[in-house]
Amino acid sequence: MKAAFAVWLTGLPASGKSTIAHALVHELASHGVDDVAVLESDALRRVLTPQPTYGEEERQTFYQSMVYIGSLLVTHAVPVIFDATANRRAYRAAARGRIDRFIEVYVDCPPQLCVARDPKGIYRSAQSGDASTVPGVQASYEPPEHPDVVVSGCSDTSDAAAAIIRALEARGYVSRVKVSTRS
Repeated sequence: MKAAFAVWLTGLPASGKSTIAHALVHELASHGVDDVAVLESDALRRVLTPQPTYGEEERQTFYQSMVYIGSLLVTHAVPVIFDATANRRAYRAAARGRIDRFIEVYVDCPPQLCVARDPKGIYRSAQSGDASTVPGVQASYEPPEHPDVVVSGCSDTSDAAAAIIRALEARGYVSRVKVSTRS
């Protein structure tokens, strides 16, 4: 059975986490790592908290559930990418505590750019008063104190994915040799 790992992409909403997760899945495939589970917080919320309030207690329960699902997948040899803001360091620390082969990636992006992107209208909702718990606006966002990797949410996503791959290779989680995808 192959040993799996987990990568947690954290950053402000609209910092580029989902785009980087997609690029990372592609890059992992070129290293022979297939069947990667991407645990995207919005998708999981639709199942775990279909009418989310984003209150502190709900967030605590949600992230405990997310970490449990991720650790279960890794235990069963499924590599995991957590695509989630996880505004509290404690949420991400819980994953690090449960998953031995784990790296935390901080997607650094200026708040002004996140607001300008705003693909889901989160910041517009915060500004209009329709949302009151947006991380980085009304709710605090605690960036990692010692992330394993820092990538820019402003630059090319393939560069970010390559930096994450280098960190995975350095730890021996993935092979340094790319796999040919030609048939």
